[in-house]
Amino acid sequence: MGTDLAGLLRASAQGDENAFAQLYDAVSARIYGLVLRVVRDPAQSQEVAQEALLDIWRTSARFDPARGSAVSWMLTIAHRKAVDRVRSAQASTDREDTYGSRNQERTYDETAETVERRLDAQRVRSALDSLTETQRSAVELAYLGGYTHTEVASLLGVPLGTAKTRIRDGLIRLRDSMGVQS
Repeated sequence: MGTDLAGLLRASAQGDENAFAQLYDAVSARIYGLVLRVVRDPAQSQEVAQEALLDIWRTSARFDPARGSAVSWMLTIAHRKAVDRVRSAQASTDREDTYGSRNQERTYDETAETVERRLDAQRVRSALDSLTETQRSAVELAYLGGYTHTEVASLLGVPLGTAKTRIRDGLIRLRDSMGVQS
């Protein structure tokens, strides 16, 4: 760059808007390029580059040529702004993820559901144990085996009416032993 950036910074520090316009034209593309490499989002990079250039305008009086070149000083400001934006975005994402994981509604409590199913299964087994052998075999064939009343009668070797009576009596007894209101 053939432009005297240090001189333009000094003039900008004195409030010379024309000097800052020249400085802007000379370095804005480099600043945007650096910011884009860090932020990786063009829209946010434009925003951060503008913030960096505004910061350069405001703090131009702090530039000390004894500590480094003008371009290095300006690119350092831009780099810090870009890193701050990335960190801010990451912190925001982390906060949202943490909040989301802590406050995620569960559609149901799997443990409670499992315990409830096991307790129900125990109650059914106990209730089945309270049936007579003939009632239990008829109910098990009809409701656990999936057989029709006719098939239950055939499998048990009893008349259809007897099979239906055993199933009905078994269901009534199950209902009563499980405490179900009719």
